[in-house]
Amino acid sequence: MNTTTKPRTSTRPRVERPKLHKVILLNDDFTPREFVVAVLKAEFRLTEDQSYRVMITAHRKGSCVVAVFPRDVAETKATRATDAGKAAGFPLQFTTEPEE
Repeated sequence: MNTTTKPRTSTRPRVERPKLHKVILLNDDFTPREFVVAVLKAEFRLTEDQSYRVMITAHRKGSCVVAVFPRDVAETKATRATDAGKAAGFPLQFTTEPEE
């Protein structure tokens, strides 16, 4: 009896992880600090302390990375946070860009 055995080969397609995007808070001189902190806490679930540090960094340097997410999540959060500012009559702005 002749039995031929074939080696088992399993090919799994290599799935590339989606590129992550940074959500960036842009500084403006009109939005109250307390409001920026409240938006950061609400939309990005940061603590009071984390929110304050992000807000101060953006204030001093002009912008600050808030968090990193997959692209669709980053864009949604940036839009919702910017819209919260607009709804309150402030020029608060968040933007996104791909992470290197």
